[in-house]
Amino acid sequence: MNALLLSLFATTGGLALSGIVANLYRLLARKPKSSPERAFYLGIMALAGPSVLIDNATRSFRRKNCSSVAYLFAICLTLYWSFALGWLLIALRRHL
Repeated sequence: MNALLLSLFATTGGLALSGIVANLYRLLARKPKSSPERAFYLGIMALAGPSVLIDNATRSFRRKNCSSVAYLFAICLTLYWSFALGWLLIALRRHL
């Protein structure tokens, strides 16, 4: 039971981190134009990716531009990515 709760906590923590980073980036940044800006964008997307992925997949699914299998795959990938981010947060917290 502890492992399940820790996994759920890691997943929700990772998704929360992703949402915060994605929304801050949308508010503060502009479209990347130079190579360093693109590198920074890719680094930010490593953290903001789950939120951006589920947002784009949901929008596409509602417009009937993707199948339910593709949408389910996007949901599973988002959950896994969020879990990995959350696990990194937990590991960082344990080391500090």
